[in-house]
Amino acid sequence: MAKTRLYIARHGKTMFNTIGRAQGWSDTPLTDEGERGIRQLGLGLKDAGTTFKAAFSSDSGRTIQTMGIILKECGQESIPYQRDKRIREWCFGSLDGGYDGELFFGVLPRTKAFEGGKSINEVTYPELAESIVEVDTAGWAEPWEVLSQRIWDGFTAIAKKIDAEGGGNVIIVSHGMTINTFLWLIDNNREKISLDNGSVSVVDFADGKFTIEKIGDMSYRHRGQEILENEKA
Repeated sequence: MAKTRLYIARHGKTMFNTIGRAQGWSDTPLTDEGERGIRQLGLGLKDAGTTFKAAFSSDSGRTIQTMGIILKECGQESIPYQRDKRIREWCFGSLDGGYDGELFFGVLPRTKAFEGGKSINEVTYPELAESIVEVDTAGWAEPWEVLSQRIWDGFTAIAKKIDAEGGGNVIIVSHGMTINTFLWLIDNNREKISLDNGSVSVVDFADGKFTIEKIGDMSYRHRGQEILENEKA
């Protein structure tokens, strides 16, 4: 049986990413720069000879748009593609669409999890989730137990499906905090890092267990950028 390997990409840069707004369950399309970055990713994956058995994304417009570009540039538009709402971004509730600075450096630092002057990087994902629930006046934000379970279930279902079909590579497009949460659930001793748009994290699945191989790899995008620049020359 072939190895089951998940190539998990963060979607391309969007309008809200560009102007520093918390996107969450709200949605904006990729900018021209964002589309170009994902073209680079697709070309880099193709140049590396990476082929996929299937494709999965969240049901958000920005991940669907990203996947379309990747598969086109890879020349793999005919592979099975499914959307799964379980791998959506975190929901910021009533603060969805607000400015990042206001949310992460204004409102949330006044919650219990930040007592004692903790910084955003010192707060754990479970604490951060509960902080968002604490300040969400709409009641839409998910408690950590619900949030973490849906993310874990989403990625696990994909891995098990591919594994049951004999293994292989799968391309997944999801969101920065969702990907980071999944990686943290696999290994909660690792440091939090910011994942760039179009970065790829690679996770293997075998004997019911996940193993992290790469986090936030930008080499495919860099190779794709070289290819595009050579085409112009």
